[in-house]
Amino acid sequence: MICTCTGTCSDDRSLKVCIKTPARERSYSCSQCGKGFPSQSGLCNHLNTHTDRFKCAECGRCCHSRSALVVHTRIHSGQKPFQCSVCCKRFTTSSNLAEHGKVHSGYRPYKCSVCDKAFGHNGSLNCHMRVHTGDKPYRCLWCSKVFSESGKLYAHARVHTGDRPYKCRVCDKAFNQSGSLNKHMRVHTGDKPYKCFICEKLFCATGSLSKHMKLHIQDVSQT
Repeated sequence: MICTCTGTCSDDRSLKVCIKTPARERSYSCSQCGKGFPSQSGLCNHLNTHTDRFKCAECGRCCHSRSALVVHTRIHSGQKPFQCSVCCKRFTTSSNLAEHGKVHSGYRPYKCSVCDKAFGHNGSLNCHMRVHTGDKPYRCLWCSKVFSESGKLYAHARVHTGDRPYKCRVCDKAFNQSGSLNKHMRVHTGDKPYKCFICEKLFCATGSLSKHMKLHIQDVSQT
């Protein structure tokens, strides 16, 4: 992987740190790869990625701690142990569940001055403001494509790295995005959540539904 500080990130977490941390804030450098961190604890955690201490048995990736390895393995198992009590949506970590819970609480103190849309976190508001400003501060180091969010850049980077961390537990096919894996799983489950509102035929993907809808449009135009 290529990062913004040295050119070599040892894992996805390292790449995330490089994307989100400005170079001026990286004052602690790794003696093995030269990658910088804003704190000594961050550097200490990173050093574990150079050992086999917390290594994933599935893909060989080294994590910075045992807890990080436990969370990482859920990518392969598809396990999401934390469930929202309101909408039953499931998450891989308790922090993601807590973040999601604010959607239901209605607590949104951060309000957009342009469109009045409100958010539960200041960071979410700052990200939203780029919709109005057009600002895209995150640039891909491979193809120079720009993004408004670091998460989108991180997901896009897998196109270049070839990383496919989301693995089907039925047929072992791998994907670079969780959404692609979820879509693929319908091949095995037979789930068809998208319904045509005209003839009520069911489809497993929105693209298939859209293609089907064109048949109705053609029928109408020919009558």
